[in-house]
Amino acid sequence: MNVARCASVYVTRVGGTGASTSLKVEERRVAVGDLLVGMYVCRLDRDWAATPFPLQGVAIRSADDIAALAEYARYVFIDIEMGLGPPDKPLATLAPSQPRTEADIRKLPGRIVYHDTAAFDDELPRAREAQGKAAEFAGRILDDVRKGREIPADDVRRAVEPLVCSILRNNDAFFWIESLRKRDAYDYSHALNCSALAAAFGRHVGFPEDVLGDLASGGLLLDVGKLRIDGGLFARSGPLTDDETVQVRRHVELGLQAVDSSDPLPLHVQDMMRTHHEREDGSGYPNGLTGGQIPLLGRIAAVIDSYDAMTSHRSHRKAVGKHVALQELYRARGTLYSAEIVEQFMQCLSVYPTGSLVELSNGQVAVVMAQNAARRLWPRVMLLTTPDKRLAEQFLALDLMAQPGDKAGHLRIANTLEVGAYGLDPAELYL
Repeated sequence: MNVARCASVYVTRVGGTGASTSLKVEERRVAVGDLLVGMYVCRLDRDWAATPFPLQGVAIRSADDIAALAEYARYVFIDIEMGLGPPDKPLATLAPSQPRTEADIRKLPGRIVYHDTAAFDDELPRAREAQGKAAEFAGRILDDVRKGREIPADDVRRAVEPLVCSILRNNDAFFWIESLRKRDAYDYSHALNCSALAAAFGRHVGFPEDVLGDLASGGLLLDVGKLRIDGGLFARSGPLTDDETVQVRRHVELGLQAVDSSDPLPLHVQDMMRTHHEREDGSGYPNGLTGGQIPLLGRIAAVIDSYDAMTSHRSHRKAVGKHVALQELYRARGTLYSAEIVEQFMQCLSVYPTGSLVELSNGQVAVVMAQNAARRLWPRVMLLTTPDKRLAEQFLALDLMAQPGDKAGHLRIANTLEVGAYGLDPAELYL
């Protein structure tokens, strides 16, 4: 990625403490007795499900909150971007700089904290343009693969550059535009979605911009090898034979072969493509790798690839809600997926990911437009219906965090809804 091409990227670099083999970017382990008002607890020493606390985390607002946590946990993990950090503790970070191998990725010169340089409304037209360009470039690349042509790495980088630049300026605007796009064939939509999700995750954990470009490139190409396999195998709802399973799994190898060997992708991007179907417990393919044997970008790609597959309509399976997909990932953390990456991915997308259908406390149905980082339970939404579920005559935006008047009367999100609930599809409403 060419930094100069992404206009006005405002970043802060946070110093690191040396090498690490796990993804610890915002979390700090703290004994419950050392918690302070103003901290934000993002993880416990046990499963959230065994406690009365919300999955998305706990903001410490009083001594009573600390006392309640003490009944269930001896230590917790706090998110230092959401609240206060522990005093006099060094930051453990992961921020590769110009990596070319897995070893390079594990060097920690310090992470980058990105700041939005464009307001949501200001970025919308640029995000729409960026999405269009990225979709056009990606379509050309995937068509070339289908026709048996090799892909130069430079073409891939040009395809993802508009997308990465928009996400750097304002993460929410791009995903709002993407949520309103009518879905093309799954192969094309999946490639673009994984590319955008990978770039957003890299921004969240503080990778340098060139690595965001590498993540987006790898995300775009994860399943490109499927275009060289009989499409009927992927559309079938029933089980595959052993021979058919072998054919389907060859898409990893075929994807790597599709990249021009005279203009190769960086090694860690190739690793990302090669290992995105490996699983923590060794149940994945092609090599049955486990845990730390799986490269970092491969572990990231496994989460992103699975999330988008679950939230996309396919010929043999309906899409599930974004909140349902996050719950599935959370339940499989530590077995199929890296627990730390799943938890960071959930923080990246927030409690109600952009594009989610939700029901408000007065019965109105809305779609989430943008996040409020300071108050994750109170995003900006667009109202789609009246309280009795009739389609609204005018779709109005509402920032749940900025409602005037008494808080007791404020609208809040009461429930998450499945895809297509009440016959609503934001992509069909011309929002």
